[in-house]
Amino acid sequence: MGVEAHATNERATGRTWTVRLDPVGRGRADVRVSCSRPACAAQVLPSAAVGRTAAVEHLKAHLRAGPAPRPSAYCACRAEECHTHIRPAGPRERPAPWRCGGAVVLAVVTDREGRWWQVMECCSRCAAAHPTAKIAATAPAPDRTAPADAFRAAAAPVPAVPAVGPHFSHTASGASVPHEVPAPRSERPPRPTRQRARRGRIAQRFVPHELRPVALRDELTELGELFRAYQQRAEPDLAMLAGLHARKAKAFRAWAEVTADTGLRLDAERAEQAAATARLQHLHRSGQAPEGDGPAVTRLLTASAQWNHARAVLTHVADHSPLPGPEARLLVVMLTLRTAQSGVGNLVGQDLKGLPLPDPEHLVEQLVECGWLEIAGTVDELIASRPENPTRIGVPSLTPDESDPGPFTFGRKMRPKLSGWAQRVVGEKKLRKAKTAADARLLALALATGVSLDGQLGPEGEGLALEALASWCAVAPGELLELVDRLTATDWLTEVAVTDTVLTGRLTERVLPLSCPLP
Repeated sequence: MGVEAHATNERATGRTWTVRLDPVGRGRADVRVSCSRPACAAQVLPSAAVGRTAAVEHLKAHLRAGPAPRPSAYCACRAEECHTHIRPAGPRERPAPWRCGGAVVLAVVTDREGRWWQVMECCSRCAAAHPTAKIAATAPAPDRTAPADAFRAAAAPVPAVPAVGPHFSHTASGASVPHEVPAPRSERPPRPTRQRARRGRIAQRFVPHELRPVALRDELTELGELFRAYQQRAEPDLAMLAGLHARKAKAFRAWAEVTADTGLRLDAERAEQAAATARLQHLHRSGQAPEGDGPAVTRLLTASAQWNHARAVLTHVADHSPLPGPEARLLVVMLTLRTAQSGVGNLVGQDLKGLPLPDPEHLVEQLVECGWLEIAGTVDELIASRPENPTRIGVPSLTPDESDPGPFTFGRKMRPKLSGWAQRVVGEKKLRKAKTAADARLLALALATGVSLDGQLGPEGEGLALEALASWCAVAPGELLELVDRLTATDWLTEVAVTDTVLTGRLTERVLPLSCPLP
């Protein structure tokens, strides 16, 4: 009897087979269609389109001729320990063990490129976990009425309890203790199910269910779902993204006030910055100006964070320039941008020859002698080096270590963007044709980083201080007017007005793409 019961409870593992489409060889257009079932021979077809059609027809023929899914089959996904689709729910969550369930189905799973098709006899829950799965057939529900259940259903009513019940040693007399027979399970009222409260998640933070007010908790939960839905979009919608970030900033600010959490307040500020950036990018892509009137400006540096990093580099050079004079200042700017992230970089002779420096060899020697610059080899070898064999350079004051991460906070990918921007400003076409000196090009850098969104000098067009500009260009204040005239002649500046203390005006439309607007 035990052997028969064991044989009855055995479940066959779900079937699985694969139809593949593979190239025959490199540089050939024909393809091979193969099926993992042993009775199917491979076919060679002239093109991928013809092969894909043949593979799909071959798969459909198997599904039409093959048996239906078996209700008692063991899930094929579970037999493979669900390696094909189980993933952790998040960076701070552990992957939960997969639980199979539902009817047994024949599911067809394919890759997005249409190179293989796999048929699995698995449970409906595992099939739903595959993003590309399509159900080809479903097994009928098994008859779960066992003979023993039928026998119990037809059995006689439960006999009455005998008059003499169990007698316990602590009872004072031999009186009987009544014994109640529990009602059958089918007659008991259903136990109320406890519904677990929905727990929201946004920006790697869980929204506590006890958070009050309830409207704030629901807003945070809904925002998390909207952000996750946005990530699944095929095309970006920057206007929608800006609105989501604005709502997030408002909700996080309210959350911070309720919990007095400084981290939430900082997240709210970052969300405000992200909303402003997304809104500005949307205006650029839709052909609108930042204020909604006039054409958009496609800038070389596109984000406010990049503009701030460019100003940080120029401020650092102004405070830590090792040599006097505009030529040395300009060279230090370019070398700082080459080595800003790690303290080391590559340099070729053309990088120095392209700058308006009357004697670049002497300046490099001075920077090496004062210890600000280190080069591999001699100065002559640096001047003669070519792109295929660059010279390694290093700036010790910019090299990070365990105690000092360095003066700049931008990453490895940001450094070449800033360096390319500075080269475009310094080497701008009309500045090169006019053979402007280093002091005029330093002024061009200063003006490019000191304008409003529409190109007016200074925050909100208030102008820039002459003393600060002269100090940055390493010239006397009286020489600054001549530099302004040079930039006006080269179509950099327009509407210029100079007082005793302030320079006002506007960058021309031609050079607005090189500007880094003030916040």
